Formats: sequence, C-alpha cells, structure tokens
Amino acid sequence: MSLYPNVPAQAPPAQECASQVEIRIHCKDLMNKDVTSKSDPCAALYLFEGAKWSEIGRTEKINNNLNPQFSTAIGMKYYFETAQKIKICVYDVDNATSTLDDDDFLGSFECTLGQLVSGGPLTKKLVNQKGKPYEKSFITVSAEEVTEKTELVQLSFKAKKLDDKDFFGKSDPFLEFSRQNSDGSWQVVHRTEVVKNNLNPTWKKFELTSHALCKGNKQAPIRINCYDWDSDGSHDMIGCCEMTLTEMMKANSSNEVVKLCIHPKNAAKKKSSGSIILYACKVSILPSFLNYIMAGTNINFTVGVDFTGSNGDPNDVNSLHYIHPERPNDYMQAILSVGQVCEDYDTDKFFPALGFGAKLPPTFEVFHEFAINFNPQNPFCEGIHGVLTAYQNCIRQIQLWGPTNVAPIIRHVAKFAFAAQNEEATKGAAAYFILLLLTDGVITDMNDTVEAIIEASSLPMSLIIVGIGNADFTNMNFLDGDEGVLKSKSGKKAHRDIVQFVPFRSFVRVNIDENYSSSAELARNVLAEVPGQVVSYFRSRNLMPIEKQT
Repeated sequence: MSLYPNVPAQAPPAQECASQVEIRIHCKDLMNKDVTSKSDPCAALYLFEGAKWSEIGRTEKINNNLNPQFSTAIGMKYYFETAQKIKICVYDVDNATSTLDDDDFLGSFECTLGQLVSGGPLTKKLVNQKGKPYEKSFITVSAEEVTEKTELVQLSFKAKKLDDKDFFGKSDPFLEFSRQNSDGSWQVVHRTEVVKNNLNPTWKKFELTSHALCKGNKQAPIRINCYDWDSDGSHDMIGCCEMTLTEMMKANSSNEVVKLCIHPKNAAKKKSSGSIILYACKVSILPSFLNYIMAGTNINFTVGVDFTGSNGDPNDVNSLHYIHPERPNDYMQAILSVGQVCEDYDTDKFFPALGFGAKLPPTFEVFHEFAINFNPQNPFCEGIHGVLTAYQNCIRQIQLWGPTNVAPIIRHVAKFAFAAQNEEATKGAAAYFILLLLTDGVITDMNDTVEAIIEASSLPMSLIIVGIGNADFTNMNFLDGDEGVLKSKSGKKAHRDIVQFVPFRSFVRVNIDENYSSSAELARNVLAEVPGQVVSYFRSRNLMPIEKQT
C-alpha cells in the first residue's frame, strides 16, 4: 500500500511509442564575430516543454570556420502524438565556460520535429534575436531514425609519405570521415586528432557505431579526406580516398588495407599524395543497458540525506524536513521518485539509507556518515517505503547540524563498488551501484568530494545529486561532467562521467494532485544518464552481459 495516496507505489505501465532520432546540422556563411580570425561555431538544440526551452544537446565547436559541418549528432525521442517544437541556436564560442549565454549569438532556427522528420532536410536562413532573417547565413538541419545500434566498429589508421603542405615544417595531418547521403551529398561523422609535423602519422584508434559510420550498410562508400591542419581554419586538403565497411573489416595484424591518397585535382592522373592505411578493424556487438539488466546485473541503490542545520528546524512548517501529515516533503518526494524506478532493478529490495551533518543520540556527537535506522551493522531498509519510515523516525531523534560534507558517504558506497569490481573476474558484470545524494546547500568539502568522485569514476558506480530547496546550486554543475572531464586541483582526471545533478525545484508542481507527473519527470531526468554510464563502465572492463543463473 502506498504511503501517500497521491504518489503511486508503482508507476503505471509505460504506454509511450517513441522513435529515437538523430539531428544533424551544418551552416553556411555564418557571421564573423572575431577580429583577427574567424568565428568558432557551436550549435545547441532546445526543446520547448513546460513553457520553457530546455537544452537537449549541442554539437562540437569547430574553430575558425564560417561553413561548419558538425560531426556530432544530437539524439532525442520523437513522439508522433506530440507537437515537439525545437530551436537550434548557433554561437561563436570564445571561452571555456559551459554556458552559452556569454558567447556571441550567430543566429537561430525554429521548427517542429514532425516537420523535420516528414519533410526531409530543411535549409533556412538563420534569424537574429528579434526574429529577423540574416541576409546570407543559412542552416541545414536533418533528422533520421536510429535503428538498434548493436555493432561497434573500432578503427586504427596511419599514413605514409603524405605531401608536405607547409613551408617551414612538415604537414600537420588529420583525417575526416564522411558517409554518403541518399541525395549524393556527404555527411561528416568523425574527425581524428591532429598529428603535428609528421608525414607518416599514426592516429589514435577510435570507435563509431556502424550506424554512424555508414548507416549499417557495409557496402556504402565511406570517404576519408586527409587535411593539413592550419590554425586559422583554412585547412589544406592533402588528398582523399574511399572505403566500405566490408573492405575495412579485412584489416588485421597480418593484412593492412591500403588506399592511395589522391587530391581531387589530380584524380585524372591518379597522382598520389601518399597512402592512407587501415591497420586494424574490430567489429563487436555493443550490448545495451537492457541486455545487462535482463542477464542479471543487479542495481544496488543507496540513499544519502542531508541533515545539516540549513534545512531548518523540522518542527517548523517552513523546514525542508518538516513532516506534513498529508503529503511528502521534497526529500521524501525525491526518494520516492527515483527510488521507485531503481527498486525494480534491485533483487532483494533492501536499500542502505545514510545521513550526514547531524548530531546523534545519545552523545549528540556530529556524524558525517551514519545509518538513518541507527543500525550501522545493518543500515538496510526494506523497500523504498522502508527508507521513508526510517527517515521519519530519524528526523524526530537527531539534531540538525553541519557542515555539508558529502565525501564520506561517496567513499562509503565506493567501498562496496570496489569489492564488487574485485569479484568481476569470477562473477562478471554482476553489480552496479547508484548513490542518490539529497542536499539543500553548497558542499563544504568540495575538494575532497571531487577527489572522491574521481576515485569512484573507475568503479561500477553512479552518483545522482538532487538539490533540495532554493539555494544557489551553481557549483554543483561543476561536478556534472557533461561539459568536460572532472579534474581535481592536483590535476587528476575522472575516468568517466558518473555524476548527474538536478535541482528538485525544477520539477515542483503547484497543484498537489500533479505530484505523480512531477515525480515521473524528476526520475526521467536524473536517471537519463545511468544506462549509458552502466554500459560504458562494463565495456571499459570488457565485461559482456552475464548468463542469468537459474
């Protein structure tokens, strides 16, 4: 039975019927906002929902280019029954901040996703912030449905005897890969790094899905352009060649696939500008999150609750920890929202629930990591509603204190993730850990927290932080690695992005009857990155889904 009648104990069966699509963007004749060079464009995609624009994703930044063909596709779900209004904004990015608000605006374009998927590629003039079209700046946007991305292609390229395009040194070559569209045009899908001052470069191996590389068509041509990089963006073409995935799959340690690198102007004479060599190609099946779950991978869910004094006296109706007789407070709502989703993937349905920043009876010493059921040997609560019962019992017995130190709880969960990692040799991809951390304010042990997250980033673990209340959570975005790799003051970098942060206030509904819809929206947002994090971790460990024991 649900603890609260307006928050279902179990979500209703999913009824949605959606397709995954990828949005690709390129622009022509953008305005030049830079004085000594050209604009460095980046495009961001927004979806209009809940009476506001929400960013869905963004492309890479391309330096010194007024005619960018962005290789990064932006994925989103397409719902036939919904008019999904989208907007693409193009910016000249000249700083390292994650926000685009402080970058120069180059233009925008609006349409519905339905128009895009039904009408094919759309080419329109970009408009300024007042809606007036620019005279020369155009944007072309296309959408395509993504089928199951099951094949992952790993490629290793090198080149020999490339033409020298520089006067005072050797060429700085990089490769650009494009697949052919149905209309004969070419879509850039990948660029390698630049190898400086080298006519016989070896590039780092890279991975693409077969869908991204050639839409899964192994006979389709893949164009490889070789350029000499220039800092002003005017890269000189050295030459090009074409391969198919079928050809690529022949490359191995004893057989290299060699293609002459020929500049288009020398095509008639077949004059070579060097050789492009594929010396390794590995095609593997890319397992999905669902593959792991169906094979028996257990999701271990832990809750961490902020009991610091800034939450307010729990006896005060304005306190974030006030226990209302008729509805859950924000802490309880967040635990219900996320916990009810994770509960389905935990086999024993027992969840550790931890607190921090409070004085505990009987001595009333400050603890930064304690079991909210007051049983440190067995901090497990039966089901999510067991967590809520322990929480309500705990809040009546403790004294809220501080400071907001969260590193101890992160390391507590990381210990169990580390133990699971040590058992992977015999148990395989058996366990993954999710820590839901609820806090009302600024983290006071930020440096230690960053170190703890970086340590955990190599483990089977994800961290979800939900900000409760109206505090300034700006610094929390630093922990969420969406805009770059998390790095400590000592220079140590995270192995992968394991953090997702959202402020709870973004999902609050004024009408109490709408608690379910807001809780479902919160769960969708905070758990959106977890499947990818689970798959990326196990892939990094070369662990395929285990066989379920019967």
